Amino acid sequence: MPTLILVRHGRSTANTEGVLAGWTPGVALDERGAAQAAELPGRLAELPLSEVVTSPLQRCQETLAPLLAARPELTAHTEERIGECHYGDWSGRKLAELMDEPLMQVVQAHPTAAAFPGGESMRAMQTRAAEAVREWNARVERDHGPDAVYLMCSHGDIIKSLVADALGLHLDLFQRISVEPCSITAIRYTRLRPFLVRLGDTGDFTSLVPREEPPADDAPVGGGAGAP
Repeated sequence: MPTLILVRHGRSTANTEGVLAGWTPGVALDERGAAQAAELPGRLAELPLSEVVTSPLQRCQETLAPLLAARPELTAHTEERIGECHYGDWSGRKLAELMDEPLMQVVQAHPTAAAFPGGESMRAMQTRAAEAVREWNARVERDHGPDAVYLMCSHGDIIKSLVADALGLHLDLFQRISVEPCSITAIRYTRLRPFLVRLGDTGDFTSLVPREEPPADDAPVGGGAGAP
């Protein structure tokens, strides 16, 4: 079965403003995010990508633009099911104020019980994304063979949930996974089991440098802004 390259979108204006974007329209890459996207073709240059699939949201489309320009033979297929979690009434709100919501503790410690007001549950988010990947695996294998490599550009919580699914990890533990903006995660699928072969690889280790202000104990909902 194919190898899936998961790319989280580059850093967005919502990331830097500390806003939970969700499906809010008009959320674009910021200057750093655009630079991250510009580096993507070089980082993926050795990979013979057979298909490119993307979330419909603007920040993912912008992330893929340089790659598609560098490889005109590729066309991006839009896949709604790998779009961001539907955060409902939380969308567009500051993450700092959401930390005071009782639901945030559930999101952090027991996400299988978390359903966003006016939005979807985290269980539903994982289910739709995993179903999309399995259908695309079959399609890519049918059209390009079992050794094909293809790419999906998606969002932090979606990618973390797909990693948990690949590892057989309960969704309640997925907040232990971290994927930074424009990071690359690779999962090789086989008949019996998936293999996680890369996780959140940016090629940049500055996020590991100790900071004056230590990182929070809670996982950033939506994926966070990455290294400063």
